Amino acid sequence: MVLSLALGLLGGLGLFLYGMKQMSTGMQKAAGEKLHRILEILTANPYMATLTGIIVTVLVQSSSTTNVMAIGFASAGLMNLSQTVGTMLGANIGTTVTAQLISFDISVIIYPAIALGAYLNLFTSRGLHKAIGQAILGIGLLFLGLNAMSEAMIPLRDYDPFVRMLARCGQTPVLGMLAGALFTAVIQSSSATAGVVIALTLQGMIDTPSSIAIVLGANIGTSITAALASIGTNLTARRSVLAIVTVKVTGVLLALLFFQPFLALVSLTGSSVTRQVANAHTIFNVLNVLLFFPFLTPFLRQVQKLMPGEEMVVETGSKYLNPKAQKTTSLAISAARQELLRMAAIARGMLQDSVRIFVQEERGIIGATRQKEELIDSLEKDITIFLTGISQKSLSSHQSQTITALMHCSSDLERIGDHAHNIIHLAELKMDERLPFSKEACHELEQMHQLVDEMIEGAMEAFEKEDTTLARKIIAKDHDVDSMERNLRKGHIERLNQKVCRPQSGVVFLDIISNLERVADHATNMAEVVTGDF
Repeated sequence: MVLSLALGLLGGLGLFLYGMKQMSTGMQKAAGEKLHRILEILTANPYMATLTGIIVTVLVQSSSTTNVMAIGFASAGLMNLSQTVGTMLGANIGTTVTAQLISFDISVIIYPAIALGAYLNLFTSRGLHKAIGQAILGIGLLFLGLNAMSEAMIPLRDYDPFVRMLARCGQTPVLGMLAGALFTAVIQSSSATAGVVIALTLQGMIDTPSSIAIVLGANIGTSITAALASIGTNLTARRSVLAIVTVKVTGVLLALLFFQPFLALVSLTGSSVTRQVANAHTIFNVLNVLLFFPFLTPFLRQVQKLMPGEEMVVETGSKYLNPKAQKTTSLAISAARQELLRMAAIARGMLQDSVRIFVQEERGIIGATRQKEELIDSLEKDITIFLTGISQKSLSSHQSQTITALMHCSSDLERIGDHAHNIIHLAELKMDERLPFSKEACHELEQMHQLVDEMIEGAMEAFEKEDTTLARKIIAKDHDVDSMERNLRKGHIERLNQKVCRPQSGVVFLDIISNLERVADHATNMAEVVTGDF
């Protein structure tokens, strides 16, 4: 009986988690692959950030996804502390929609949802239809898993040790809270914990106090995902995690302190334990946000004192491309040059991060680094549109040539971001496949990157100061990079022939030095803009 019960419970939980994953993925695709742009645009202040966090989490049905995106933005310097914390608070409210959904008895739609979802996902060609089908299929599997868990738990109704344990959770809410926190930390989903609790309530095996205590604990356990995502990130991201964990723990402790009044409030919202559990999850998170919002500014000051340091914030979108500047050609060209220098600094930082990810295997900054590439792509489009607007005016031949040169420079910087992205992909391949790389190989990559980085830095300085002498020195360094690339390629091929290095590791190594060599070419192009040889 024990084996049958365990297999049924684990199988049902597996279906529930897989269904929730499919629903989340499908909704993300249906909402658009650039969903994170919503976060970037609509988080101007903590209030808007909270509302945006709710909306995004309802769309993707995963607070973990929203939190990881927010931490990624913070790590990339695209969101400040109040924006990040506000978004994560909103995610706490948005994630309760799943619990509300599964608390209703809509088992009749399980198989129709699976059938319709499978049809749309497998037999339609349009991307949107396939994404919607994936989401519907996920909903069907989610409810199928919930039913499986509920049926698997039927024998437990007569198992005295289990019944007594649940009774103790009701009599001692702290035990239920700890159980909920531990279970959620393991499975990384507060919605799944709510699903298991609701499955227990459907069999009449758990009462309202026990259920709510476990759900309260789930709110603490789910913050583990955000904590893991912040490993290796910047100060703002770590502060955000400290803040959100503090908010959740404080909220749960207050709920336990006023447990009986909280129970009385929840009991007014529904007649069944199942509905009360879902409502308790929502009420707790809404009240928690309302409780902290009036004190958010002084609270965040305390968080900053606990983690001292200076936040890094990168302004999203263009910073210098003021439409008013287009009225005067010389001012417009100057503004474009300033934006290009900013874009170059971001591209340089992205390349530095990508090599660091590869050599030191720091997965924690991958998301933030990729978001820098999207900022670079956005800036390239903004700069091109801005310069195109200037070019339509009556210009001197020198001004026309300058605008063309700046467009070329923008394109080269965008390509540097692409090559850095390629290196990140190779780093992930190295980590996922556990490809061995010797200290010698890593040292060689760092040496080549250092030379390329010096070229980018020099090209930026020459561009800023319009220093043709320095620009020619940078152009001459391109030969050094080409020579280094040939020597490293030759040496690595020799190691492959001597079977010192694995073939797959060798391919990755050669791809990285090829990408670095191409970055040097783009830095050279930037220097040639200064000399007029582009």
